[in-house]
Parts: sequence; C-alpha cells; structure tokens
Amino acid sequence: MTNPTNMPKISIQRIEHDINAIARFGFNEDDRGVYRQGFSENDMAARQWLRDQFEALGVPHRMDGAGNVIGRFGPAHDDGEIPAVVIASHLDSVPAGGIFDGVLGVVAGLEVIRTMKDAGIEPSYPIEVIATSEEEGRFGGMLGAQAMTGHLTREWLENAADEHGLALKDAMATAGLDYLQALHAYRRPESLHAFLELHVEQGPVLDVEKTTIGIVEGISGVFKWMVKLKGKADHAGTAPMHLRSDALMGMVDFAHEIPRIIDEEGTDKSRITIGHVALKPGFPHTVPGEADFTIVGRDLDEDVMKKLADACRKVLESISRRHGLKFDYEQMSWLAPAYCNDEIIAMVERNTKSLGYSYKIMPSGAGHDVQFFTGLTRTGLIFVPSVKGISHAPDEWTHWSDIERGAQLLCNCALELACGAQQIAPQTLPSDAC
Repeated sequence: MTNPTNMPKISIQRIEHDINAIARFGFNEDDRGVYRQGFSENDMAARQWLRDQFEALGVPHRMDGAGNVIGRFGPAHDDGEIPAVVIASHLDSVPAGGIFDGVLGVVAGLEVIRTMKDAGIEPSYPIEVIATSEEEGRFGGMLGAQAMTGHLTREWLENAADEHGLALKDAMATAGLDYLQALHAYRRPESLHAFLELHVEQGPVLDVEKTTIGIVEGISGVFKWMVKLKGKADHAGTAPMHLRSDALMGMVDFAHEIPRIIDEEGTDKSRITIGHVALKPGFPHTVPGEADFTIVGRDLDEDVMKKLADACRKVLESISRRHGLKFDYEQMSWLAPAYCNDEIIAMVERNTKSLGYSYKIMPSGAGHDVQFFTGLTRTGLIFVPSVKGISHAPDEWTHWSDIERGAQLLCNCALELACGAQQIAPQTLPSDAC
C-alpha cells in the first residue's frame, strides 16, 4: 500500500483486532449473524468496550443523552470551543447482520487517534470519534444522528416503538438512559469543523468494477408510499378471466411499468422498489380482491423524485381503470436528498489520487449518519467495496486490504482537516506534528 512519506500509516492489524472484538457482542453461533440492535444489552456492551479503548488511550470520553459515545482527542488547552473534526458511524446492527456495517467507521476513527498519538501529532482542531446510537432504525429513525443535529421532538421520543411494541423510552431506561436527555445532545454548527464517515458500500458497484474507493456525492432522497388496489374477490374457478377485477394483476402490471417509468422520468441513480405485498383474502382458490403494497422511490435529485412519484401515480390510475380497481395511496415519508460538501469531496479525491487508489464519484442509495450532518457542517462519506454487494447479512464481507486502504485515506483526510488549515487546500504535514 502506497502512502505519502510524510503521512503516518494506520495499522490494519489493530483494526482487524477491533472489528473482531466488537463482533463478539451479539454474535450468534447458529446463523453466524450479529444481533446487536439499538439499546440492547449487546449494543450497550459494545459501547462500553469503545469507552474502555478511549480510557486506555487517555482520551476524554462521554456518553450523551442519546447514547452516542464520544471520544475527543485534541489540544490540552481545549475548553470545547474549538470546532471538532468528527469521524462517526454506528455500532448497532440489524438482526443477523454482518461485522462491518457501521463498525468499520467507528474502529477506523479510533485507529486515526491511535495513529496520531503514535506519531506524536497534536491536532489544531480536535478529532472526535463518535459511535452514534440506534442508526439501524429499530425504533424508526437514526436516533443518535437525529439527536445531535436537532431532528428530534419530545412527541416522537415518547411515541416511538419497535416492531414488537417495545417503547423507545423503555428500552433507553433499561439501558440506563433518560429518553428526555436525548433532546440535550444537539450540537451547534460552530462546534463542528467537518464530518467524515467511512463505510462499506453495501452494494455491488465497487466490487463489480474493481474500484478501490467510492467518494460519495450525496445520499439519495427517499419517498415511501403505502398503496391499496381494491377490486373484487371472486371464485378462482367460476370467475371468467375477462370479467375479473383482480387486484394482484393490477399490481403486477404496475411492476412491469417500473423500468419504463425510470427510463422516461428518472436517471441512472433512480430506484423504484415494491418491497412488501399483502393480498386479501389471500386464499389459493380466491381471486385477490385487494392488494396492499409499498412503493419506495429514490434519486439524488428531488425534482426527479417528484417526477417519478407523479409518474407512479398516473400509471397506477391508468392500470386501475383498465382492471376495474379502486386506487388509493398514502405517502408515509418523503426524505429529500442530502449532498456532501464539494470542498470535502475535492479533498477526498485529491488524497485518493495521492495514495494511488482507483476511485469512483457515486451516490449512496442507503441512508447513513452523515446525511443528517449535511445541513450542519461540511461532510464527506467514503465507501470501500462490499464483496458481491452483500450487507445486513452474516456473509457481509470486505477484504482487509480494502479496509486498510479506506482507513488510510480516512486518516490522511482527517490529518489535513485537523492540522490547522482554515481552508481545505493541499498542504504538507511534517511527520511528527501538525
């Protein structure tokens, strides 16, 4: 692995050790998956593990009211007024998840601090490594990032619950947290110098194209609909095909139209997915009288999202008339795209070139903590390849060599940001100090 001679090198051995150490919290021997959902016992144990690492390094650390673990490495005289370069991701997992999702970004941030301490580097801007809480949406949001960026309300905190009916406030209480304190986790924009996140791609693009680094230009916006097509349940043996009002046929016809909708109204970044379907009455010998299903649309341009949504509505209206169906839908959510900072993108690209890595400027179709910080500070998101694009599954894998390259890039970018440059620009760092 090449690296400019004046930049300290990260240790892939320490990163591998740490990722494997965290994997033990919630690892299931039967399916080889990780079960570390937000505010579970395993999740809180992983957070304590991180605090122990900060303690061993002599790095001041704390857990805020939302459960975010924060370690701050910086000038000894810092009273908290100097804005920080934040390196963040999450430690919680989906059920039966993999070992890299989120964890990589936290461990790589920890390694940045270790590398700087080993090299005797004292940053001008403090480095904060943050393990955000409840990113995977067990309770319906990205709690830690939302708390730090002012996107929480008391009403939401009091009403949020997981799929089993467990209230967020009760889960937090079991974890030793007062849910109302999450409202005190907000970070003022002036407390942040920049935000960086390193993450596995969770998709196949980099792996298929044999590209080392993905430099993310932004997080795709997402809209979610709950659609209801209502026809007439009928006997599967006696109802003639041409006289049916088959709700399933209406849904299938719409599914076939999705590629055309994207071709005409979308971009190469557009996605439309039918992810959940429920048929009623759901009996083998009955024509489906009702089809309830979700539509989730994504694009990096909100105007394109609106065109996609409008096209979906018009196509569903046309198909409903053809099949004699009643069409109704409810928009469950609309999240606008979030764009990474142009200066940070340029800085990451320059550092990627200096390391000699192949790279691709690309969008992220999945949500990440970074998206909530785009309105608060300058942000950047770096991807490393996921083998076969697999994520949120036990066989999620990223090669250690790719992790090493991504972590080194993150370290070099963090050094540039933290070592005193008021504007992001090429600079030369001595090997032993900023």
